[in-house]
Amino acid sequence: MTSSSTTPNTGQPGPGRRTVLAAGAGAGAAALTAGPLSATPAAATPGADTAAAKAPGVPRLGTGWQRYVQGPASRTVRPARALAPTGDVRNPDALLKPGGARTVLHRPQPTPAPRWPQGTTAQASSTHAGNNGNDGQPRTYDAANAVDGNPDTFWNDDTLGAFPDTLTITLPEPQELSGITVISNSDGVPTDFTVDVLAGDGWQTAATVADNDVIQRAVPFTAPVSTNQVRITVTGVQDTPRGAFTRINEVWPEPVEPVVAPSVTIDFGKVVVGYPRIRFTSASDNSPGVRLAFSETRQFLTDRSDFTRSDQAGGAGQGCDQFAVPAQGADWSDRKGFQSGDKVYADGLHGFRYLRVTLDALASDAPAAQPWGTVEIDAVSLDFTAYLGTPATYRGWFLCSDDDLNRYWYGAAYTNELVTDTFRQDDVDPRNAWTASLEGRLVLHDGAKRDRDPYVGDLAVSAPTLYLTHDDAAAAARNVLADLAEHQRADGWIPPASIASYTLALFDYPLWWVTCSWDYVLYTGDRTYAARYYPQLLKVLDVWYPSVTDDAGLLSKGLNNTGGYGDYAFLPRTGRITYYNVLYVQALTDAARLARLLGHEADAARWTARAATVKDAVNTHLWDDAAGAYLDSGTGAARHAQDGNALAVTAGVADADRAASALAHLDATTRRPYGNAFMDNDTIFDGASQRVYAFTSYPEIVARFEAGRADSALDQIRRTYGWMDTHDPGITNWEGIGPNGSLYEDAYTSMAHGWSTGVLPALTHHLLGARPTSPGYATWEVRPHPGDVAWAQGQLPTPHGPLRVAWENSGGTFHLTVVVPHGTRATIAVPGGRHLTVRAGNRQVWDGRHGRDATVGVVDGRVTISELPPGTHDFTARRDG
Repeated sequence: MTSSSTTPNTGQPGPGRRTVLAAGAGAGAAALTAGPLSATPAAATPGADTAAAKAPGVPRLGTGWQRYVQGPASRTVRPARALAPTGDVRNPDALLKPGGARTVLHRPQPTPAPRWPQGTTAQASSTHAGNNGNDGQPRTYDAANAVDGNPDTFWNDDTLGAFPDTLTITLPEPQELSGITVISNSDGVPTDFTVDVLAGDGWQTAATVADNDVIQRAVPFTAPVSTNQVRITVTGVQDTPRGAFTRINEVWPEPVEPVVAPSVTIDFGKVVVGYPRIRFTSASDNSPGVRLAFSETRQFLTDRSDFTRSDQAGGAGQGCDQFAVPAQGADWSDRKGFQSGDKVYADGLHGFRYLRVTLDALASDAPAAQPWGTVEIDAVSLDFTAYLGTPATYRGWFLCSDDDLNRYWYGAAYTNELVTDTFRQDDVDPRNAWTASLEGRLVLHDGAKRDRDPYVGDLAVSAPTLYLTHDDAAAAARNVLADLAEHQRADGWIPPASIASYTLALFDYPLWWVTCSWDYVLYTGDRTYAARYYPQLLKVLDVWYPSVTDDAGLLSKGLNNTGGYGDYAFLPRTGRITYYNVLYVQALTDAARLARLLGHEADAARWTARAATVKDAVNTHLWDDAAGAYLDSGTGAARHAQDGNALAVTAGVADADRAASALAHLDATTRRPYGNAFMDNDTIFDGASQRVYAFTSYPEIVARFEAGRADSALDQIRRTYGWMDTHDPGITNWEGIGPNGSLYEDAYTSMAHGWSTGVLPALTHHLLGARPTSPGYATWEVRPHPGDVAWAQGQLPTPHGPLRVAWENSGGTFHLTVVVPHGTRATIAVPGGRHLTVRAGNRQVWDGRHGRDATVGVVDGRVTISELPPGTHDFTARRDG
């Protein structure tokens, strides 16, 4: 789910890419020669030690993939390195492992801050209105806060980035000043400002500051001056996710250079999630404070965390976690709460890569914690809370000849492991997301850092990723789907998540609940779930969505008071939207499959007919002949969105010609070095044509594979996931990518987000080609789309045991091995068209025109062999001549 502050590519085969029948690693024609339809005994299948697996350059089936696994070896995670310390720090590398040398941070006791004389006042050009803080207490932001001696309060302008902003300080009588010090808030640092003083008959400039990036800025004057008024004129500030504000906490009547706070930054090497732990061996006897700042990227690593839950709702940490170190030391685990009464607050669980440990304390925490003294530390670690994915836990795996694709697959798997965690009250999104019905249950959260709440739309990607890697944790998806169904509204609408006490109004997510319910049953075969929640399925499709359907049969946001409803990206679009309607077709089709599974044929027929009506209406009212693509909206400015055009292909709304045209349009208009943008222009908001969502890129990648454009699908994967893999923090998949490949919501962006892991199911289901076709893998197919990949192997976990696939590609020869578990039936569809000869072992099963028996034929232009029984089957396909 994009943030609810709470807020995808194409490519034709590039130069040098070869178009081939399939791909191969140079194995000879004798490869894969076991019998075809008479299977190898099932007891022999786990090893599947075929000739293909032994071909040059191809590892033995089931080996080699383990080295790509990213998860930690145990739940105690040690950092990888210590980065450059600041201030008085000894032995910073000692933090990396316990025992031996100790890291020591020291800071002398500071001198008292200079104060203005009593009676000093301050006025500002504008002041932000007061409000209640996250703790419910009233807050003021007026100019007087800058001279009240309390560094925890601040003046906040109210011009939303419009400059200049002025703060004028008036003394009761003239005083000689040699300069001032400006103490600013970390999310409102003035970068450019002048300081004027009233002298003689007018204002004189005493100092000018440019490119400031520090919170405590000493501003010496060129010469001492006697004055009773000082004016600070701000012309630039650091931009933040919340906007550009001037926020000045204090102004001191002397230039005071800051004493550099001793700090060490620790790099865990990749994003991790859990409870940080520090073993303090001793400290000075004044309760020296330690502040912890966390960030997923170095770009947003400051004295303040890139995100804390207390930023959203409650807590007194001011962007950091705090601890006051006792003289005897402590083995401290960072858990949510106050250490002493209402002082020294910590937020608890974090998702991060970088941790900055600083000897410092909030002024409001005195005397419980002091910003000076000496602290000795033995080691820092993390208690990892998420799914612990090790080579031993992977029940599905993937490997191919392209090392980058392997890295992206396992990076997605690790990303998903980070969001597979137990729902705990202290660790979830604080915006009324906690619910007793999920407490203690395994779920798929939205992100590791934020939003830590399970959103059903995200499950459309993260749940298949889970099923294909760790299906033993499939309950994480079921728990979420069942909980949302049980909170269905009386009118049939199903909430997107527990956030806002299940009231966050999204228009599209009830449709994702339908599709995700079908996916869960498809992968697991859990008929009990399907039967238990069938009444909710009926109600959402036959009561709520008809209430927002217009006379053309199209969903129209705005009907039934839904104009204010959001969607996955909180986009301001209403009326007939292609994305909503093609998603509706997909959901109706999936619901019909569930209905047939349960024997409800009349429901299945009704939903199938309705899907056909919506499909025809989309093609009639929302296709743009001029652009050769589907409009995003039937009203307003013409634009063409990735979500609607991609899902139109995958949901079967677009025929082959329209699919090719729509994908070509996305090629021409949305291609970026870091993926495909989710809009082709900026008419919906500024920068939309530069924003990439991997969430909506996933169906486009699938559409390209299914449209026979494997090379363009792989190109899109390499741009999208290659960008994320090679940019900080590396490995994990980002919530969104902004202009020029930036973090689309700056520090607030989640850099490990389950909805962005679509590369994993895309590579397994479409490059490797294996996927279920009926619940619980009772039937499944292998339909490879090799593109420029030479060979691929993989295993999919099923309720019947593992199924395995391996193929190779060499010139005009394609070799394929499938291992069929007991209790299932498989179909293979060989790439390369009908003009092939296909052999199963030494027997020819297709001669280019005819099949050996009724199980062999041509379907959708591919030679297809069906009804493969349990065992190992090997095939060789050649283009003769």
